[in-house]
Amino acid sequence: MTTASNASARGNHYTAAILALLTGLLAAASTPVRSAEAAAAPETIVLKAAHVFDSTGAALKDGATVVVRGDHIVSVGTAAAPAGARIIDLGDATLLPGFIDAHTHLTLEFQKDYYHFIYNRLMRFPAEQALYAAMYARRTLAAGFTSVRNVGADDFVDVGLRNAINAGVTEGPRILTAGHGLGSPGGHFDSLSFPPDRVRPRGPLEGICSGPEECREAVRYEMKWGADVIKIAASGGVLSEADPVDVPQLTLEEMSAIVSEAHKWRRKVAAHCHGDAAARIAIEAGVDSIEHGSFLTEDTLKVMKSKGVYLVPTRMAVYWVSKQADAGAYPQKITDKARAAAAAHGAMFKAALRIGVPIALGTDAGVYPHGMNAMEFGLMTDLGMSPAAALQSGTRESAKLLGIEAEVGTLEAGRVADVVAVPGNVLSDIHATEHPVFVMHLGHIVLQKAGT
Repeated sequence: MTTASNASARGNHYTAAILALLTGLLAAASTPVRSAEAAAAPETIVLKAAHVFDSTGAALKDGATVVVRGDHIVSVGTAAAPAGARIIDLGDATLLPGFIDAHTHLTLEFQKDYYHFIYNRLMRFPAEQALYAAMYARRTLAAGFTSVRNVGADDFVDVGLRNAINAGVTEGPRILTAGHGLGSPGGHFDSLSFPPDRVRPRGPLEGICSGPEECREAVRYEMKWGADVIKIAASGGVLSEADPVDVPQLTLEEMSAIVSEAHKWRRKVAAHCHGDAAARIAIEAGVDSIEHGSFLTEDTLKVMKSKGVYLVPTRMAVYWVSKQADAGAYPQKITDKARAAAAAHGAMFKAALRIGVPIALGTDAGVYPHGMNAMEFGLMTDLGMSPAAALQSGTRESAKLLGIEAEVGTLEAGRVADVVAVPGNVLSDIHATEHPVFVMHLGHIVLQKAGT
């Protein structure tokens, strides 16, 4: 054989050896990859309880189970458990969709001493406040609220909290958030009446605007920095000292500019509003929900029904603020407004029920201590709402308002695995919602109390 032939043979030999080595390495590497894939296969969990309220209707289903695989619901019914599934039997309990609070403030919490709260709000650094917000978020999730709409916060702490939860850095509910609330200079969302040489007045960057173009600018800033929803102060508020509670604070032109800009970006608009005249302006401008609604008349409620505008009554805030006002926790101006709003709110809510206004559960969490959100269910039934309708307001209806009904709000195949269990028959005792024994969010068990 010639030298060239020998070289060629050696080259072929080396090439074959290298190919064999690579083939072996690839074969060896594929085994652990396949094993990792097998190990990462989503677990199937079967949740059993005496009752299921799936929120698609008003009745309980007895003997049904909820089958979860990974982060989604596979089935709800009476079929046999899949082979190899992990079974969690919660006994005498009711399984429900994860609760949804459509009006929260996860980045703050009022204290009994009003002025102590104001001091803390001013003096804490945003990074410090973010740690408190993470604690409030965990408390909310453990209470069974797996989704919330956060309607106003300072320093974009709410946007950071939402992003951190989505990234798995901290634990909390699904959050749709607003950034700063939008309002008029001197109004409910503006700074308190500090001397302007001591505390810098707010402007469009912080949501305070005058005139349609400045209000458009404010909307664009909030959306640029991550707002999922836009919140406006259509009327005055209870917990702001200087402004009347029922007077309009934005013009029709300003509200229309805000709503049109938000809707272009496919963002909904929630209107803080106690006063009736302000609500009529907000509804004409095209808002998606009226929050609080203390002084709404029947005529305005009828317009809301005809246009499909949701009422988010925040009955819990009315209850809590009235209670604190009676205990002397607030300055006199706030106490007077709290009592006036509380005196009108119950009759308004009963009228909304009678007329058939769409209602989504919202509590104004942060005005009261976080984690007590489920008291809203009982407070609404105390005013004549049926237990089933109250549960639907805090699940299916809130999901519709938030625009996430394709993912959450009911227990159905294909929905995200957000599931809550409460003791006994929830339609017989609505206050059972205040004591969840099991909470699952995105297929992960957040809470399972001993004995369940």
